[in-house]
Amino acid sequence: MNPDLPLLSPDLAQPPADDPDSVAAFAERAYLEYALSVVKGRALPDVSDGQKPVQRRILYAMQRMGLGYSGPGAGTAAKPVKCARVVGDVLGRYHPHGDQAAYDALVRMAQDFAQRYPLIDGQGNFGSRDGDGAAAMRYTEARLARISALLLDEIDQGTVDFVPNYDGSTEEPRQLPARLPFVLLNGASGIAVGMATEIPSHNLREVAAACVALIKNPELSEDELLALLPGPDYPGGGQIISTAADIAQAYRSGRGSLKVRARWSIEELARGQWQLVVNELPPGVSAQRVLEEIEEITNPKIKAGKKSLSPEQTQLKAVLLGLLDAVRDESSRGAPVRLVFEPKSSRTEQGELIGALLAHTSLECSAPINLTMVGQDGRPLPKSLRQMLDEWVDLRQQTVRRRTQHRLGRVLERIHVLEGRQTVLLNLDEVIAIIRASDEPKAALMARFNLSERQAEDILEIRLRQLARLEAIRIEQELAQLRTEQGKLEEVVANPASLRRLLVREIEADAKAFGDARRTLIQPDRQTLAEPKTIDEAVTVVVSAKGWVRTRNGHGHEAAGFAFKPGDALYGTFECRTVDALLVFGSNGRVYSVPVASLPGSRGDGQPITTLIELEAGTQPLHYLAAAATTRLLLCGSGGYGLLATVADLISRQRAGKAFVALAEGETLCEPQLIGEATQVCAVSAAGRILVFALDELKHQPKGGRGLQLMSLDEADRLLAAVPFVRSVRIEGLGRGGKVREETLELRSLNNARAPRGRKGKEGNFGFKPQRVWRVV
Repeated sequence: MNPDLPLLSPDLAQPPADDPDSVAAFAERAYLEYALSVVKGRALPDVSDGQKPVQRRILYAMQRMGLGYSGPGAGTAAKPVKCARVVGDVLGRYHPHGDQAAYDALVRMAQDFAQRYPLIDGQGNFGSRDGDGAAAMRYTEARLARISALLLDEIDQGTVDFVPNYDGSTEEPRQLPARLPFVLLNGASGIAVGMATEIPSHNLREVAAACVALIKNPELSEDELLALLPGPDYPGGGQIISTAADIAQAYRSGRGSLKVRARWSIEELARGQWQLVVNELPPGVSAQRVLEEIEEITNPKIKAGKKSLSPEQTQLKAVLLGLLDAVRDESSRGAPVRLVFEPKSSRTEQGELIGALLAHTSLECSAPINLTMVGQDGRPLPKSLRQMLDEWVDLRQQTVRRRTQHRLGRVLERIHVLEGRQTVLLNLDEVIAIIRASDEPKAALMARFNLSERQAEDILEIRLRQLARLEAIRIEQELAQLRTEQGKLEEVVANPASLRRLLVREIEADAKAFGDARRTLIQPDRQTLAEPKTIDEAVTVVVSAKGWVRTRNGHGHEAAGFAFKPGDALYGTFECRTVDALLVFGSNGRVYSVPVASLPGSRGDGQPITTLIELEAGTQPLHYLAAAATTRLLLCGSGGYGLLATVADLISRQRAGKAFVALAEGETLCEPQLIGEATQVCAVSAAGRILVFALDELKHQPKGGRGLQLMSLDEADRLLAAVPFVRSVRIEGLGRGGKVREETLELRSLNNARAPRGRKGKEGNFGFKPQRVWRVV
């Protein structure tokens, strides 16, 4: 349990049995404390040093074990020790949790493919990017990496507060005095109770430059900040293809997702052959994962509940096998990532193979950003990039000020002691006489020479060899140096500008010592979409009344030649092309789309449309339409509202379709109407009223909605259809005795019902009840 968390009060620890509310209060309090312990004590990093508690304790324990660098310039490395010894010290002194959790954290801090700047130098098997685990802690060894000095060097200089450990036997630092914002350098990933974090890693030089710019100009604009820190820099390299606006939005809100992809090269071989070599992978992607995805595509398994492979699986398998001949992993110690893809032949288009791999494997994927961390006030909150840097700069100023004040106190104390020694050397014989003659020499010296207690104690403890004549010269020299240092320290404490200049110098020096070149390329590009290559051919889509679909090659087929299952009949045929889409309009206003190329051929009765889309419970397919993406449609509901759209507006890549036409309760979706060359609309209600108005009175709504009012309806009436037309409209219905009757209204008759959109229209006087309306071609 985190020592910072309050313990349960005695009254909550033992709730009275006769008070049921206290049990609920106890449970609520206990769970909240547990949640807070997970959030602050395990899962989230701190903005000050970027470490979670277990990481901070491992680093501090290793520093106290002498496993860091020492000597001039911290150039001498300590000898590594068994990780089991480190884990044991961490658990025994600071972290009362499982040994495996502590070892896993230690391993991660030593993996150069998991952290941009590893804080631990590991020797032995520390796992691989392919998911191989590290060897047991009794086999591996570790010591602190040189860069860990940026976290630990100032820990004994009064820079941080120490708190009791879990059993009060020793103390541990509340935070580490980080000289750079490691929360950005190495990032973090964690899941807490009710919140999570996913902070990407960044380049040290860029982060340092951004910090320096903010120190020099606290009013730095966001554009200037992003010019210095353009985006994440992942350990494995790769390429960020998101735009600068997308990256800026993610940094501004603290949440987002970036599109990332692998980087590759083309190696030319003998006799015109070539191969594709991937040498950098996106974050979190391993070579083994890519190989498994390719195996799943080229050797697919039948999905649960199905009797055979789906058309999508079969088509994708054929596409990839037509492009790819072999794939192998040639990764080694010299080449951490080397995935080799051999094309089917030398004539295979390079771009086509690359596009297929990017679209169907993790070589192109999304990398989340969630900048949630424990802030300076101790509260776990998501922060923007600007907030993170501003808060860290403020913390660093406080740290340097505390370090300076601590050093100033040491300097003043040393000056005070040396001034006392000067007095001794000037009155050496008298001091010796007082010490020899007095029963209380300290008090006598303090009274005779006006010394402080600290000076008197130092004089009494001084060695005889320090009374030599040369010692006076050394004291004078040391006093001169100390007083010069005192002046500089006091200037830093008293003058904020001096403090800022010192911060800038230190950050620039650390960037020069530990900085390196960017690994991840930031170059915006279009996302690769999984679009199988389709031959553009004429085709006729046949839909039955019960929703069975199929296609026949070419156009001009006679409807009488189509056979259906018993009890089924023809709904309609649509002459289109294989690159078009079949739209399915559901009773709930959702529109589902299926590529015509993926529909079954003419052999047999076809395939139920319900196996190609995912209908919501209680939803039925009402209408069908297959047409080119540029085809314009008029969509309306029985409530009298409608809108204009194109087929492209209705296409969705999701099997669950997209909500498009908003319907009120009790309304139904009318049959969608092709616009073509029409410039007018004829709206007909079930009660036989007609309204004609200009098509340009309606609005194109690419995202759907309820639309505009087409026709004003009585409470008991409903809109039957709204048909765009050029010259005439045909109305069909039932007359007396149930006889089917129809009437064609020419333009002259229709003009009698012309009025602005939204009116009630004119009584039709058909002599029968209208049921269907369509235009005469």
